[in-house]
Amino acid sequence: MSGGWGRPFDEPIDASGHKLVTLRDAGEYIAALPKAVHDRPEWQAAMEALILVVELGGPTMFARIGIMRALNHGKSPPNAEPRRKKAKAYWVIR
Repeated sequence: MSGGWGRPFDEPIDASGHKLVTLRDAGEYIAALPKAVHDRPEWQAAMEALILVVELGGPTMFARIGIMRALNHGKSPPNAEPRRKKAKAYWVIR
């Protein structure tokens, strides 16, 4: 297995038409984002996770999770219905 930036993800990430196969692909994708997007906290966290995985040799899943969270920030899951609690019935006794 190759080390550093050349390590592949377990499963490629589809980022709006870009296929991110390796950690290097992900780093280049984040670096190419417009500055306003790149500076958002979710993308900063994704880049930090990516760098930690590269430098410390951690599981690529950590970087994948960071990138997926940044890509899906602000989106609701498909077919998500709001959770509703059943109202409790109380009797008022006078």
